[in-house]
Amino acid sequence: MPHESATVLQAANVGMTFNPDTPEAVTAIADISFEVGRGEVVAIVGPSGCGKTTLFNIIAGLLKPTRGDIAVDGVPVHDATGHVGYMLQKDLLLPWRTVRDNVTIGLEVRGTPSREAAGIAQALIEAYGLKGFEDAYPSALSGGMRQRVAFMRTLAFSPEVILLDEPFSALDSQTRLILQSDVMRIIRERQCSVVLVTHDVGEAITMADRIVVITSRPGRVKSVHRVDIAPELRHPLKIRTLPRFNQLFETIWSELGIELAA
Repeated sequence: MPHESATVLQAANVGMTFNPDTPEAVTAIADISFEVGRGEVVAIVGPSGCGKTTLFNIIAGLLKPTRGDIAVDGVPVHDATGHVGYMLQKDLLLPWRTVRDNVTIGLEVRGTPSREAAGIAQALIEAYGLKGFEDAYPSALSGGMRQRVAFMRTLAFSPEVILLDEPFSALDSQTRLILQSDVMRIIRERQCSVVLVTHDVGEAITMADRIVVITSRPGRVKSVHRVDIAPELRHPLKIRTLPRFNQLFETIWSELGIELAA
């Protein structure tokens, strides 16, 4: 787990109301505040419809909040470029591009010279288990391999913060556990600052340093839990035998259950 460090991402009193000042107004989230330190993984969990996707889109700079702001290194995300990278449930690989060319998309958009971009992509491909597939097309890859390419694409331009939106939910259980372990290892090696949005409490405990529990709509911060499990114990299967895992799971599940029953 990372030492206490400088804040990389700060959400301050963020709220979002769709169709404000109309009879159809809907407040998705209200007054959400939290921070992410350098090299820290923060998971956001909450009941269905609590506004997790809305919050994700605001952090990504795709949606401007009605109230409050989110900043990365002090720069509001909607004014920044390249500060935040995100990986979605679907890999969204371009089928007509090879693995290498899919990894370099973000670099191309930023104007990185092609030779430099290819070198960055090749280093990622070799480091993270896809050497030999550089020239393969997405149709030839398994679901887990496709998600690994999507993660490399996110890593390639070295964003300050990486957003993971239920990135393993479409995978079978075995592949999901393997990829959780791989992605977690990469995150720790590179000391990435990460916001993980997930409905899976076990996944949140396995991958995160802190877990932010959001209430039912309008989403507010209900509680924040520090995981306090050493990195060497974070194997997706072994961690589930730890008393701390079970304690956190029961506590957070109970909190979510209260919200679901409300």
